[in-house]
Amino acid sequence: MSPAPPDLSIIIPSYNEELRLPATLERIASYLQTCGREAEILVVDDGSKDRTAAVAESFRSKIPSLRVVSNGVNRGKGFSVRHGMQEARGRIALFTDADLSAPIEEAGKLIDALGTNDLAIGSRAVDRSLISVHESRLREFAGIIFNKIVRIVLWLPFVDTQCGFKAFRRDRCAILFEQQRIERFGFDPELLYLARHHGLRAVEIPVRWGHSPATKVNMLRDSIRMFLDVFTIRWNALLGRYPRKA
Repeated sequence: MSPAPPDLSIIIPSYNEELRLPATLERIASYLQTCGREAEILVVDDGSKDRTAAVAESFRSKIPSLRVVSNGVNRGKGFSVRHGMQEARGRIALFTDADLSAPIEEAGKLIDALGTNDLAIGSRAVDRSLISVHESRLREFAGIIFNKIVRIVLWLPFVDTQCGFKAFRRDRCAILFEQQRIERFGFDPELLYLARHHGLRAVEIPVRWGHSPATKVNMLRDSIRMFLDVFTIRWNALLGRYPRKA
């Protein structure tokens, strides 16, 4: 007989994270001891060239429910999140950045919001007083401009689509990851567009957050890709690539 599924799956998309993962997994292990939920951890190794997978595996003694899921080759954060979500077994599935820019202790805010919503997204912009370490002025300005583009092109109401801290009722939200096509950093607006498209309830929750200077987002290259991804999402919608359930 298969063991009962956990209440919570925590998904960590990881690319060359051997240095940051130990502190992250230690903190998550401590959180799981106090949160009162049966949980599993999925570290999704996105074709890392370092010891990311081995470092994650070394925590199996502290976190027996930890699994390492491999993409084989580097596919991008969006692909990693989708892969982790499709491998997850929990009633609730949450993904978080490997650097825990949003502290894992904030997860309770998102989980509580799922009592009346299908997905809950962490936000830096709803209450900026919760930001402990800000990005550079240029990055913050670029983020504001990107969000305005998302709001205009995709008609989304959120003020921060890019915070890497989101939770989903897995049964209700499975269709989002079945239809997700964006594989790199522009995947968040696609998930939120799909949620609205399929009539799911989404809420934006202010969370504590601190910028990590070791971020993997390249200011120029990834900003251009994300900008183009927004229009790709709109184009996919016009071509009927996101069919509604019958």
